[in-house]
Amino acid sequence: MTIYFYSNREEPYGCFSNFSPHGFELDGFYWPTSEHYFQAQKFVGTPYADRIRLVKTPKDAAKMGRDRSFPLRPDWSQVKDDIMRRGVLRKFQTHTDIREVLISTGDELIVENSPIDYYWGCGADGSGKNMLGKILMEVREILRDRIN
Repeated sequence: MTIYFYSNREEPYGCFSNFSPHGFELDGFYWPTSEHYFQAQKFVGTPYADRIRLVKTPKDAAKMGRDRSFPLRPDWSQVKDDIMRRGVLRKFQTHTDIREVLISTGDELIVENSPIDYYWGCGADGSGKNMLGKILMEVREILRDRIN
């Protein structure tokens, strides 16, 4: 069986979305969602990163993170996967309820069923890289290893 998720409103796997309302502390700040954390890291060390951290919704954080009127950090393409992994891991370390949901998926394939994202999701035709799904499966292994 493959587990598909996309919206943070889908149960029981909506918590896999970076838009899910599961905040955490990381790098000395509180992040309302993993989307806030990820998008702000594109501009780390700038006032714009703080503005992203403080916006009300993950949708606003995503929109601000995609705004190219502010320059991306020069190493972004090299560090974005590790940054996503750090944020996702901290989110699931922080919240027992969603950690249990992730671990309960066993060895199932997890796929972000995004019709528009061919990097983090599977894309409209399923040919995407599904990097968020892969990171969730890595985090599941890390958390499972810490339990055993």
